Amino acid sequence: MSSLFAFTLLGLFTGAAYAIMASGLVLTYTTTRVFNIAHGAFGMVLAFTFWDFTQRQGLPTVVSLILVLGVVAPAIGWFIQRFVTRGLGEGPVSVALVVTVGLLVGLIGLAQQIWKPQPRVLLPFYPETGWQLGDTYITAHQVITIVCSIIVALGLYLLLNRTRIGTAMRASVDNPDLLKLFGGRPDTVAALAWAIGMSLAALGGILLTPVVGLDYFSLTLLVINAYAAAMLGRLKSLPLTFAGAMGLGVLESWAVAYLPTDGFWSTIRPVIPALFLFAIVVIMPQAQLRIGQVKGIIAAPVPSMTRAAGSGGVLLAFAFVLISLVSRSDVLLIGVAATYAMVMLSLVLLTGYGGHVSLAQFTFAGVGALAYAKLDEPNLFGLAMAGLIAAGVGALVALPVLRLTGLYLALSTLAFAVLMDKMIFQAEYAFKFNGVLATERLSILGVRIGSDRSYVWFMVLSFVLMGLFLLWLRRGALGRLLIAMRDSPSGCGTLGLDLRWFRVGLFSLSAGMAGLAGGLFAGLRGTVGAADFLYFQSLLVLLLAVVFGVTSVTGAMLGGTALMLLPVWQSSAPSLAGLLFAVLGFGAVLLGRDPNGIANHLFKLGRLGTGRLLPQWEQQFRLRLDGLLKPGRPAPAHSIDRVDEAVTEPMTGPMNQGVS
Repeated sequence: MSSLFAFTLLGLFTGAAYAIMASGLVLTYTTTRVFNIAHGAFGMVLAFTFWDFTQRQGLPTVVSLILVLGVVAPAIGWFIQRFVTRGLGEGPVSVALVVTVGLLVGLIGLAQQIWKPQPRVLLPFYPETGWQLGDTYITAHQVITIVCSIIVALGLYLLLNRTRIGTAMRASVDNPDLLKLFGGRPDTVAALAWAIGMSLAALGGILLTPVVGLDYFSLTLLVINAYAAAMLGRLKSLPLTFAGAMGLGVLESWAVAYLPTDGFWSTIRPVIPALFLFAIVVIMPQAQLRIGQVKGIIAAPVPSMTRAAGSGGVLLAFAFVLISLVSRSDVLLIGVAATYAMVMLSLVLLTGYGGHVSLAQFTFAGVGALAYAKLDEPNLFGLAMAGLIAAGVGALVALPVLRLTGLYLALSTLAFAVLMDKMIFQAEYAFKFNGVLATERLSILGVRIGSDRSYVWFMVLSFVLMGLFLLWLRRGALGRLLIAMRDSPSGCGTLGLDLRWFRVGLFSLSAGMAGLAGGLFAGLRGTVGAADFLYFQSLLVLLLAVVFGVTSVTGAMLGGTALMLLPVWQSSAPSLAGLLFAVLGFGAVLLGRDPNGIANHLFKLGRLGTGRLLPQWEQQFRLRLDGLLKPGRPAPAHSIDRVDEAVTEPMTGPMNQGVS
C-alpha cells in the first residue's frame, strides 16, 4: 500500500505539470482557435532561458523566474500572436498545423544554435527541503508543482468565467465583429491570451526539466501528453483538462511501478500518453471545432497527360545524366531524395487533393520497408506486397476514426505514429536485437538491379510513374470527386456520397504509396532499422511538402530534394546545424499559408519567361499539341497566360499557373 501511495503521489506531481502546459494550450485554442503544436517547444526554449539566467548569468532563482514568466514569455506570446498566428484560426487545418510545426522545428534549431549540445542540469526548487509522509518522501518541488497547477486551474477558470477580460476572450472567438461593435479589441484580447499561454508553457517546462532533463526533444515532445489532457476537455473545458492531466500522470506512474520490464508490456510503458490520446480522440465525441478540413484551395493547374509525360521524360533524362556523373555517395543521396519525394506524393493525394492531414506518413513508409525486409521477396511481388500491407495498415488506422475530421484526424495519426515507433519499430520482434534488418535489391523478371546507379534511376522512374498516376487520377472523375469532397463535404453529403468509406480508401491508397517508397528505400540501403522511421520525420515530411507545394507533383519533387539535403548541410557545417533547422522552421511559417508553396512561384516565373520568349509559332504548336486548337485555326493574339488557363480545369481556376 505504501508503494501505491508513493507512485500515486509521483503521478500527481507529473500530472500537475502536464495540467499546467495543457491549460495554456486550451487557453490559446479557446480564444484564438489555433492549436499550437509548438507549445512544448516554446516551453523548452523558455526552460533553457531560465537555466541561462540562473546558471550562466548568475541571477537569483526568484528574479529569473519573474523575468521568464513575467517578461520574456509574455513578450514572445504577444509577438507570435500579432505577427505569426493572427487570423490563422479561421484558415484551413493544414495551414495552422504547418505553421505551428514550422515553429516547433524552428525553435528546436534556435535552441541548438544558442545553447550548443552539452550536459546541463537544472536543479529542482529547494532541493534540500522535503517531508516524510509514512514511507514516502515528498520534495518541496513536487508540492510547488501541485500547488501551481491548482492555482493555474482556478485562476484560468475565474479569468474566463468571472471577469470582463475573460468574457471578451470568449467573445473574440464566437463573434469578433460583434465584440468590436461593443468597443472590444479582439486582437488585443488574443495577444493577452497568447501571453498567458506562453507563460504557462514556460512554467510547465521549468517544473518538468528537473525530472526529464534539459533536452531539446524530450521537453518538446512531452507536449503530446498535454494534447491528451486537452482533448479530454475537448479543448474548452479546463476542469476536464485538469482531471485528464492528473489521470494521465497517475497512469504513467502506475505503469512504471507495476508493468513488467520485459516482453510486450515493456513496450506499453512509454506509449501510455499516445494510447490515452488515441483513445480520447476516437471514443469521445468531437467538439464543434471551427478549424476543419482543407477548404477553398486553388490548386496548381493540372497539365495534360502529354505535357506531364514530356516533363517526366525530361526528369528521367536529367536524372540519368546526373547519376552518371556524380559519386556513389551522391547517387545514394539521390535515391533518398526520390524516397522522400514519393512519400510526399502520397501527401499530395491525401492532403493536396483530399484535404486531410496525416502526421504519420513516414510511419507508413516504415511499414512498407519492414514488410519488404520481413517478406524476403526482393522482386516486384515483394514490393507490391509491401505496398499492400502498408495500404492495409492505413485502412486500419482510418477505420476507428471514420467520423473524425480536421484537427482530431491529424492528432489521431500523430498518436498512431508514436505507437508504431515505440511499440513496433523499436521492439525486438521488428528489427531484432541489433535494431536493423538486412535487405536485398529489387529484381525484375529475374534480373537483379545490383548497380547503385541503375537502382536509383529505377527509383526516379517509380517517382515519375507515381506522379503520372496521380495526375491521371486528378484529371478523371475520381479526381474531381476528391476536390469536391475537399471543398464542400456537406454538399457531397447532400448528394448522397458516403464520405467516410471514401476517406478509408483515400487513406489506404495514400499509405500504400508511402509503403512502396519505403520498400524501395529498404532495397536501396541494404539494411533498414527503427531509427530510419522516427515519428518526428513525419512532421518534417508534412512541413516540407506544404512549403514546396502539397498540391503538385513538382512540389513533392522539390520537397523531397530539400529534405535529403538538410542532414547533408548539417553534417558539412555542424556549427550551423541548429541554424539550418531554424531557417527551415521559420521559413515554413512564412510560406505555410500557401498550400501551393514554392512550386507555385516557380510556375509563375516559368509562365512569365515562356510568354515573353517563345515565338508565336511555338505557342500555336503547344496549343495544337494539347488539342486545344483545330488545325488551321490561327493562334490567339494574347500571351501564353491563356494557354495555361485553358489547360486548367475550371474547378482549380487560373490563379496558379505552370506545370505541376
